[in-house]
Amino acid sequence: MENFEIIVLLLTLVTILATVAKLIKFPLLYGAAWNTSWHEFKSNIRPISLAGFGLVFFTTTIVAIIAHYFIANIGWPECFVLGAIVSPPDAVAATSITKGLGLHKRIISILEGESLVNDASGLIAYKYGIAAVATGTFVFWKAGADFLVVVSAGIAIGLAIGYLISLVHKKLLNDPLIETTLTFLTPYISYLIAEHFHVSGVLAVVSTGLYITYRQAEMFTSATRMQAIASWQIVEFVLNGVVFILIGLQLRHILDSINNHSFSELLIYSGIISLGVIVVRFIWVYPAAYLPRIMSKKLREREKGFSSKNVLIVSWTGMRGVVSMAAALALPLTLNNQPFPNRDLIIFLTFAVIIATLVLQGLSLPSLIKALRIPKYSIVEEEFNIRYKMANHTIVYIEENLSLGEISDEILSQIKTKYEIKINKMGSTSLVGTQSSKDSRAELVFNQFNTIQAQLIDAERDYVKQLRKAGKTNDEVLRKIEHELDLEEARLGLEKFEI
Repeated sequence: MENFEIIVLLLTLVTILATVAKLIKFPLLYGAAWNTSWHEFKSNIRPISLAGFGLVFFTTTIVAIIAHYFIANIGWPECFVLGAIVSPPDAVAATSITKGLGLHKRIISILEGESLVNDASGLIAYKYGIAAVATGTFVFWKAGADFLVVVSAGIAIGLAIGYLISLVHKKLLNDPLIETTLTFLTPYISYLIAEHFHVSGVLAVVSTGLYITYRQAEMFTSATRMQAIASWQIVEFVLNGVVFILIGLQLRHILDSINNHSFSELLIYSGIISLGVIVVRFIWVYPAAYLPRIMSKKLREREKGFSSKNVLIVSWTGMRGVVSMAAALALPLTLNNQPFPNRDLIIFLTFAVIIATLVLQGLSLPSLIKALRIPKYSIVEEEFNIRYKMANHTIVYIEENLSLGEISDEILSQIKTKYEIKINKMGSTSLVGTQSSKDSRAELVFNQFNTIQAQLIDAERDYVKQLRKAGKTNDEVLRKIEHELDLEEARLGLEKFEI
């Protein structure tokens, strides 16, 4: 009786975890779209599309073939499901590992854009794979035609939902709490409406996210933007952790349930599939990078900074992560009143591919970049120039729009002083010379100024602590002042130049 209760408890837990994993996928996709620059995405649409769609379906197919011929007792439909699950690299893994390595912004944009699109295309392939498992048949030309319809209609619905949501934010809402809540509901609204019309819900979510991020400056107030960004950072952090907690809870049950394969066989299968996933990316990326340049003189002239070293980096940066894991966990427990075939094996192999790519590729990437001696890219000068022009633009606005008759000389002088200080401290770096010397001077002057300001904020904060301990000042006043100090400290942190 005790064993029966444990089995029922485990099955209940697995069911709950599968449901949770299905819900997790869409906030992660929407969060990735939210953080993607539309302009960068559009300017790199060719390599992003080749990797985000072509590479995903190529990987899905090759992994399915490898799985079918090297893994015993697994059918073609399950092989394609496995291929679809492990085909998309992970945006979070790519950005977290490449951050601070000094890669050119175009490479980062391609990797982020690819991870965004291929999550969607991978989940579409995943959906067709499950359908093939359910029906036992797969008609390639019909799937191709259906794919074009569900993709185009899903994108159209996503953009339409994004437009309507932006109107709601701009015209009807002016409450940071309500607007932040709506940002969490938006991906599910977009997904459910698209799925209602039997088109791609995942691409609808991505399209909505890209539209919202493009329009967010005119949609949100500063208070809403700060609250929404902070809330999404917390949620994405928690969800990324939850996915691996879920697989940890299931792993023992999964291993116990794979009765027709020994543990040594599972290790061999894991190595074969992981190696296939890594090698397939090289096979695709190099022709995709070189063939368009061979065929187009215009492209060669436009992309003169092309480097074979960057192609190697893009080929090696194929870490799998939480979206693959969430897709595996979301596999249905039953199809047609029968257990989903090889579900536990698929989840185990997905976990193995994630670990292999994160450890092998992720940990070795910094050493690879160092060995290739790729020049470290810095956007310090671009950031510096934007800040300098903004301060000058504001000074001009003050002089042209703030009348001396309406504002006293003293107040006007105080207002201008803030921006004149910015201009003076940036102008003192005199950005002349090599890129590295310009970056160094900008970093030195600007960051030293901010360091002093941060020390002064600490002094103000210490005084607030003394007032609170004394108990003679209203706490509401102190909380308001502390909030102002927090915002000022956050501003200084954002303004700090990072080379």
